[in-house]
Amino acid sequence: MSRSEDVYKPAISGKKIPVLTLDHKWHRLFTQIDTNSEIKSLENELNELLKRQGKINSETKEIKVLKSKLMEEMRSASMESDADSNPKIEENKKLIDECNEKLDSYQDEALELPAQINEINKKLMIATMEVCYDDIKEGTEEINEISQWIDEIRVELKKKVVRKQEKQQRIQDLYSYMHDIFGADVIEIFDMKYNPEENKLH
Repeated sequence: MSRSEDVYKPAISGKKIPVLTLDHKWHRLFTQIDTNSEIKSLENELNELLKRQGKINSETKEIKVLKSKLMEEMRSASMESDADSNPKIEENKKLIDECNEKLDSYQDEALELPAQINEINKKLMIATMEVCYDDIKEGTEEINEISQWIDEIRVELKKKVVRKQEKQQRIQDLYSYMHDIFGADVIEIFDMKYNPEENKLH
């Protein structure tokens, strides 16, 4: 058992898992995250098993219909006067035996397929869970880094705002003192264009 199976198997133990490749929600997952070679391989393997199961079910029905038809022909032929020498009866017997052999073969395979499908489906689910977990873990780490950066910037921003306000207050005080002491004419001579009205503290 791989590390992934060891970690995730308890989570799916005893639970009925839908066949993932037939579930549109599973396919929608991979519009959000990237798939990998393991998932693609398991997906193909599962689809092949499902196709095989569909083929067996379909052909089993067809063979049963054919067998019924052959048996009906035999019943009709056996009622004829020369039934013992009727080659149609022998031919149908042979074909019915072939049908039975094929049905037996298909029955054995049909009994094995659900377990095989379930096993591959579980492996595919574990591989999917691992990819999703890795993506969530990576995304969470990035979110935490961004949150930390935002917190640091927020602290720095507050410091800058306080510093700006202090500078504005100091300049405003200096301007007011100089205006009161030297008067507007002197300030204009020195080209001091600071306007307290345009630089009010925010």
